[in-house]
Amino acid sequence: MSRIAYVNGRYQLHGAASVAIDDRGYQFADGVYEVAPVQAGRIIDLKAHFDRLGNSLGTLRIETPAPWPALELICRETLARNRVADGIVYMQVTRGVAPRDHGFPKTPTKPALVVSAKPMAWPTDPAQDQGAAIVTTPDVRWGRCDIKAIGLLPNVLAKQQAREAGAFEAWFVRADRTIAEGASTNAWIVDRGGRLVTRPLGPEILPGITRATVLRLARAAGLEVVERPFGVEELLTAHEAFLTSTTALVRAVVAVDGKPIANGHPGEITRQLRGLCLAHYRDAGSA
Repeated sequence: MSRIAYVNGRYQLHGAASVAIDDRGYQFADGVYEVAPVQAGRIIDLKAHFDRLGNSLGTLRIETPAPWPALELICRETLARNRVADGIVYMQVTRGVAPRDHGFPKTPTKPALVVSAKPMAWPTDPAQDQGAAIVTTPDVRWGRCDIKAIGLLPNVLAKQQAREAGAFEAWFVRADRTIAEGASTNAWIVDRGGRLVTRPLGPEILPGITRATVLRLARAAGLEVVERPFGVEELLTAHEAFLTSTTALVRAVVAVDGKPIANGHPGEITRQLRGLCLAHYRDAGSA
């Protein structure tokens, strides 16, 4: 079946859809995006994704492309036209089309909106996670990683570095030797005291929706959670490590730069949180 995309007011064949050469997203990466999971035909945590999209747009002073109820309808229609019951819906908004100039257009432009969807099989058993290897890499990104911007070249290079090393992900290391986050994930450890540790929100990391879900689920389960930076040395001696993202959910990290974490297998707390996250997706999908 041919995929269908929504592009600036029209549903089009994915392969034939296009944007203007002078679109500022193409010229300057002047735009933002969101990826939301879909299970059993329902978009999971849609309000949280819309809230983050709104924050990103507001920070960049890009107008919202449509009222939120209308954008939700566009997302649902895109899913329906692609017959996606389990998968993801992708939203991208740019400042729009204008003559090439670094500053904002003198005449306000209409934001450009693209929405697409694709199927994806979600895991059902926490034990399916066999763990992932990661590499570390210097954090050379810009200073506003809390904006979900489409300018992701440092992330692309980091992800490629990981793939060439046979790893799943790369975690960015800041000048103070603390871990920021991954190229497309948030970073976590279970420290020597059994506490769940992840970096607090700030300009160094994206406020992950799955990150927020895991924090809530962990606290509800009675786990001790500490939001603080952790360094490479603490990572290497941690009881457990894992990553979170919309598409990876909760996935164990079992090796860093070729060195095993603990016994080199997914840990008990990681499996527990993965199970809780899977249950959250199932419950939201069947609601």
